[in-house]
Amino acid sequence: MAEGGKAVQEELSLPILLADRVIKSAQEAESSKGDCGELAKQADRLSQKLRAAARIIAAAAPGAVYERPLRRIAADVSKNLDRALTLTRKCRRRSGFFPHLFAITTSGDFRRAAAHLDSSAADLAWLLSIFDDSEGGANLSLPPIASNDPTVAMLWSSIASVQMGQLRDRVDSADYLASLALINDRNKKMIVEEGGVGPLLKLLKEGASPEAQVAASTALLNLGNDQERVQSIAGEFAVQVIVKVLGDSPMRVQVAVANLVARMAEMDPETQEEFGRANVTRPLLTWLSMDIVLGDTKLESGKTSIHSLVEMNKELARNPFINSHHSNSSSSLKKERSVESPELKLELKISCANALCKLSRESLLNSRKITETKGLLCLAKLIEKEKGELQTYCLMVVMELAAVAELNTELRRAAFKPNSPAAKAVLEQLLRVIDEENSPTLLIPAIKSIGYLSRTFPAKETRIISPLVTQLEHRNADVATEAVIALTKFASPDNFNCVDHSKAIIICDGVPRLVNVIRTNSRDQVHGLVLLCYLALNVGNSKALEQARALNVIEGTARSILAQYPEQRELFAKTIHHLTLYQAGAHNHRQGYAT
Repeated sequence: MAEGGKAVQEELSLPILLADRVIKSAQEAESSKGDCGELAKQADRLSQKLRAAARIIAAAAPGAVYERPLRRIAADVSKNLDRALTLTRKCRRRSGFFPHLFAITTSGDFRRAAAHLDSSAADLAWLLSIFDDSEGGANLSLPPIASNDPTVAMLWSSIASVQMGQLRDRVDSADYLASLALINDRNKKMIVEEGGVGPLLKLLKEGASPEAQVAASTALLNLGNDQERVQSIAGEFAVQVIVKVLGDSPMRVQVAVANLVARMAEMDPETQEEFGRANVTRPLLTWLSMDIVLGDTKLESGKTSIHSLVEMNKELARNPFINSHHSNSSSSLKKERSVESPELKLELKISCANALCKLSRESLLNSRKITETKGLLCLAKLIEKEKGELQTYCLMVVMELAAVAELNTELRRAAFKPNSPAAKAVLEQLLRVIDEENSPTLLIPAIKSIGYLSRTFPAKETRIISPLVTQLEHRNADVATEAVIALTKFASPDNFNCVDHSKAIIICDGVPRLVNVIRTNSRDQVHGLVLLCYLALNVGNSKALEQARALNVIEGTARSILAQYPEQRELFAKTIHHLTLYQAGAHNHRQGYAT
């Protein structure tokens, strides 16, 4: 069954019946016999072509024939045959003057009807040609039905070739669809509407060759750049196909499929969650962690965690996907994997890290699945050892996981509790990046991660604050702003240890640096001012605040900020009042901010 629940054989039965009726009606004509005879000949040719198409459908396996153009052409043929039948019926049982008059007044109608039937014959001939793969390749000729929109014919022919052609033609046509999809969104929309997703997924699933799977993945990737189309792809049971292919295909196929996972997860939250339910994180983590020596858990701190080693080996033992994959994969796949280039292995790891980043973004389900396995330890190891894109994406995965953990107490306590080996390993690498790196691409996700996890750090944890304070002086304004935002999370009243953290910020010489950020970074002044207010409220009697003229800074800056951020009025007013109680020489009468 297909569109509307109507079998394609039923679509063909109507025009076949109409063709037979035209022939019979023409034979009974008593006027315009010549014109009716020509229509009968054309109807007979159409009948033969329609029956040829019906035989192809009957001989093919269910779902093996690309039906979209057949349905459109069959409907158009039916309409044209119905017009011809109306004409031939008018020519029956007429006598006297009226038959001659009818012949004169309808000669144009006969010509138009004949032209329409000729077009239908050409459409059917084109349709039969795309069903016949003996010549190979897609048929790029133009049937009359697509004369007003040639792209339709190109899509029909290419999709038919992907679904029904020989392997080489299927690959070439998938590549062609991928190229068409890159041209504009109209092409993307048409490929989906004309049923191109199913054949591409079929090509991906069958695994006839790596080239075929890469071509199919690339085409689907190019289609899936908006939420609606991703939902259409997922609606064809794509997630299950993709997860299976990701688990047991050659490495270059896995690269393409991991990129497809990232694109689909990024575009549609529902598909993102569906991937999580299908456990796509397992193969992604497996390939991300390949070549990592589990026994080598020594991180930059110089310490080796025996507990980390034990936990990672436990995870390996209980992870059925990893064990089954390595024990059941064919010898050819193992051999191919052993000779893959380091460049391809790196590309796969980058693609997997990118996919994990998109999957974990604002997703509690996927974040749990990543952190409940060896994910955090592997990410920490890669952040330590790798450079470039892979290191950056691994930092971004940690950042997305931390962002979800900030909003979910259960995940935060389970995955990022300070005494767990995984959390310790990740923290060591985040601090190392902040201490040693200078690139905003690396610093920003590391700083954000620390900020998101601010509520996990006890008051006695003294290593965290100083590196963040140092970044207040970074020459890149975005880095400095992210440092301000992260420190704000430590000093916020929402943080149970806000007073101790505020004292640590002040001890690390954070106040003068923060004041400098407020004065020089006009774009994000509000973040700096809010942090300064928190410090003042938490440790109002600090000499550092008085020496930095914090009261004057808040008063002078708040006026220009309140227009854009009126919700901060109460905080600013409360802070000014609080500081006047501590700072000597403060004016007794100050302009209020409570109105």
